Amino acid sequence: MTTSPPVLAVVGRPNVGKSTLVNRMLGRRAAVVEDTPGVTRDRVSYDAVWNGRTFTVVDTGGWNPDAQGFAERIAEQAEIAVQAADAVLFVVDATVGITDADEAVVRILLRSGRPVVLAANKVDDQRAEAEAAALWSLGLGEPQPVSALHGRGSGDLLDVVLDALPEAPAEDFEEHTGPRRIALVGKPNVGKSSLLNQLAGSVRSVVDDVAGTTVDPVDEMVEFAGRTWQFIDTAGIRRRVKEASGHEYYASLRTNTAIDRAEVAVVLIDASQPLSEQDTRIISTVADAGRAPVIAFNKWDLVDEERRYYLDKEIERELVRVQWAPRINIAARTGWHVDRLARALDTALEGWETRVPTGALNAFLGRLVAEHPHPVRGGKQPKIMFGTQSSTAPPEFVLFTSGKLEDQYLRFVERRLRKDYGFAGSPVHIQQRPRKRRSR
Repeated sequence: MTTSPPVLAVVGRPNVGKSTLVNRMLGRRAAVVEDTPGVTRDRVSYDAVWNGRTFTVVDTGGWNPDAQGFAERIAEQAEIAVQAADAVLFVVDATVGITDADEAVVRILLRSGRPVVLAANKVDDQRAEAEAAALWSLGLGEPQPVSALHGRGSGDLLDVVLDALPEAPAEDFEEHTGPRRIALVGKPNVGKSSLLNQLAGSVRSVVDDVAGTTVDPVDEMVEFAGRTWQFIDTAGIRRRVKEASGHEYYASLRTNTAIDRAEVAVVLIDASQPLSEQDTRIISTVADAGRAPVIAFNKWDLVDEERRYYLDKEIERELVRVQWAPRINIAARTGWHVDRLARALDTALEGWETRVPTGALNAFLGRLVAEHPHPVRGGKQPKIMFGTQSSTAPPEFVLFTSGKLEDQYLRFVERRLRKDYGFAGSPVHIQQRPRKRRSR
């Protein structure tokens, strides 16, 4: 079962109106549109909704299979988009008709095996509809006449697009229904698939020393520690999404979606290698998404005494902001200490779902303010007047104050909350609402 919205790749020759059509489908001006061919160079993704169904639209650069140089690289990206997509929207300029480039693209699309919807764009009136009918000869089925500029036929086109796309999984708004959802994330080749195979007791994911074997998230129901869990093995996050190329872009896109759907994200780190900026950024991505991170230092069988010494220093220096996250040392290939993962997951989930009653919270805040008042700044001293926990999973608090609290003081409040109430393994978000001054 896919864990992310289906992906629609929009392809076609330069200047046939792909970005204009994408904007029409989204109902907003999101894609850059100019009369100059080739304005869209990279693959750009957008979240779209039609008739209650969500899907991801990927706008690509103009595709000419015979291109050379820079245009050739744009064509490569479009071809990769087709391979990573669930369906393809092929846009043709009906006023120009079929070109040799269009026919070459069609041959590639037919070889891809993906469902293809043919959009005959720039059909602004009845006369142009006759020109659109000529596109039947491309062999892609019925051309869908549409005017991206004026919106003519766009609704009918979207209905056909939805028919071509697989159903996205229904949103689950219920709490604690079904198995806990755990995403396995990390850089390429840190052992995510090895861990999933160890947990499942079978070869469920392809494991290879070549980084990047996993592209799409893989779901697996696993019986582990006497319970059923839903583990999601994701592609390695190699670099920032906007800098990623080719299939890495789509892997990152789907991995972020997997994190959003999960409750806990197990961040695997290769303990035998120095802690990298990518590792810390992935942990931050999980925490910023409001998911509970468990940090698993994998390949512990390759760690010697000297490496342990330096790793302790790296953790102390690089993970100071997530000291609250549970950490375990494992060797996924051999199964060493993998059983400790269950306890770490339970710790993270318990902290993620902890709720502090309003009365207890305000008694705590009263003691805190009395013992450690906010510093006086400019002759003024803001105070916390009242607080409430607005939600759990993750825990979020709203503080009503007499003035704006400094970020350093908010971090102090968070530390004390953690000390008194736990929240182990979970990010804690604190918002403040300073009292508005009455105008006289």
